[in-house]
Amino acid sequence: MRIILLGPPGSGKGTQAQLLVQRYGIVQLSTGEMLRAAVAAGTPVGLKAKEIMASGGLVPDDIVVGIISDRIDQPDAKHGFILDGFPRTVPQAEALDELLKHKHMKLDAVIELRVNESALLNRVETRVAQMRERGEEVRVDDTPEVLTKRLASYRSQTEPLIHYYSERRKLSTIDGMMAIDEVTRAIHRQLLALGAIEPRTHAKSAAKAGPAKKAAKKPAKSAKKAAKSAKSTKKAVNGAKKTAKKMVKKAAKKAVKKGAKKAAKKVTKKRAKR
Repeated sequence: MRIILLGPPGSGKGTQAQLLVQRYGIVQLSTGEMLRAAVAAGTPVGLKAKEIMASGGLVPDDIVVGIISDRIDQPDAKHGFILDGFPRTVPQAEALDELLKHKHMKLDAVIELRVNESALLNRVETRVAQMRERGEEVRVDDTPEVLTKRLASYRSQTEPLIHYYSERRKLSTIDGMMAIDEVTRAIHRQLLALGAIEPRTHAKSAAKAGPAKKAAKKPAKSAKKAAKSAKSTKKAVNGAKKTAKKMVKKAAKKAVKKGAKKAAKKVTKKRAKR
């Protein structure tokens, strides 16, 4: 299963990605982590990225795609992956399509977590106010001002991907304002509908049904045998009845004959006396 999670900052992509990783045994591919790992490993692509990052520049798309290419060839990505933080723009999405096509892979789904931006800002404002009341330190990147900038960046750069993947019939939109477990269930249902995952529950039911069918066949067979034996018993009883009737008839006939003979002898004796 190969999927992309889309959504503005604060939409819950990171939380859902972790839940998907745990449930389906796939890996979460973060471009930031992959870049750092490639630099640390000293791969050819990583060394190029290191030079650019050292000079304060943004790593070009072709280098990021090269790092993704190396990463999805690793054994732990064999069963699938979730791309986190990539693609951010339409050109990156096109580059990803080319990469997957070259590797004879396909993207199974793009899940958009749609949220209300005003509600997100209200959440951050409330959280920051509560932290300040408790005397806790507020992260620099976790303020309404920073979120406003990040949301604007998302709308201008990443939101066009919704139209891009919608045209290719890859996009599924889910209400990201629901509770976390509700969003998780909605994603699962969508992945099932798209055929991105196997319906394990149906498979388990079928597996359970197999022994049940066999067990059902056994009583049926024994019932048939019982019916056959009952038929043969009936035949035997009927046969015995017929035999008994014949024997009774024969015995009756013999008795009649004997009685007739005795009577005839008596009559003969009487006549002889006279």
